[in-house]
Amino acid sequence: MAQSAPLILRLVASSITAVNRAGKIIRDIMSQGDLGIVEKGKNDLQTEADRSAQRCIVTSLSRQFPSVAIIGEEGSSNCEVPSDWVVTDSDPEILQLSCPEELLNVQDSEVVIWVDPLDGTSEYTQGLLDHVTVLIGIAVGDRAIAGVMHQPYYNYETAIGDAMGRTLWGISGIGAGGFEPCLPPEGKRIVTTTRSHSNAVVQAALDALQPDEVLRVGGAGHKVMLLMEGKAHAYVFASAGCKRWDTCAPEAILVSVGGHLTDLHGNRYCYNKNTPYQNAGGVLATAKGEDHGWYLKNLPDAVCQTLI
Repeated sequence: MAQSAPLILRLVASSITAVNRAGKIIRDIMSQGDLGIVEKGKNDLQTEADRSAQRCIVTSLSRQFPSVAIIGEEGSSNCEVPSDWVVTDSDPEILQLSCPEELLNVQDSEVVIWVDPLDGTSEYTQGLLDHVTVLIGIAVGDRAIAGVMHQPYYNYETAIGDAMGRTLWGISGIGAGGFEPCLPPEGKRIVTTTRSHSNAVVQAALDALQPDEVLRVGGAGHKVMLLMEGKAHAYVFASAGCKRWDTCAPEAILVSVGGHLTDLHGNRYCYNKNTPYQNAGGVLATAKGEDHGWYLKNLPDAVCQTLI
């Protein structure tokens, strides 16, 4: 069954089992107490959970799809991967989905997988566990086509053992699963933005939109999740601090449920293997039903001109 399914479905089905395993690794490392924190740059941390989760995901997927390009946030590693970190089974429900005609014949050479093994690292180190996500984005050509997002600590305050966490997915032309999409409340504007990477330009963009409420949270995945669950209307980040592995999966899932994600000039990001990693134009994402153009029109030119 697995080998006869279209490549896109097989990639998503395998990514779901890989992120679930990575989520357990992240929880195990936290419970052991030694996070192995390394400072990669200013306000840019890496932990043993980042490194281990990426080794789990990249090894698991590359063994099944050796001809598909995989780009991970933490770079390449020659470390040996424990055998129980390598998962090669697939989610059977995804394999049974009906694939859109335009995705039926996608070839390995057209695909790039973007991996953020632990989105929200700073929050992870501070115990803000509901901000943490594991992201696998699947691009075909230039476009984000499918995404898998795992929240290893979903319901962590009440869940017990393996009941903790959840996995969301979205595929262009099919829809999404693992959560219940909701529209944000009418009659007000709630905007989510960075918790730890703000500056005068970021604040100027927010001020121009005159939100009724601003949710400052960690992780691009978590912010987009707020849009899909109806907790915010827009995600605005007027900075080049985000990268392709931060947005590929969230964009694919958000678009699959009717939302939008572009840079602050209104351009969609390119996700082919030769594209720059930096999201130099900032990030503007809007929930289903929101007028994306309104946000673009109301962002100050002075703000947009600071972003390439």
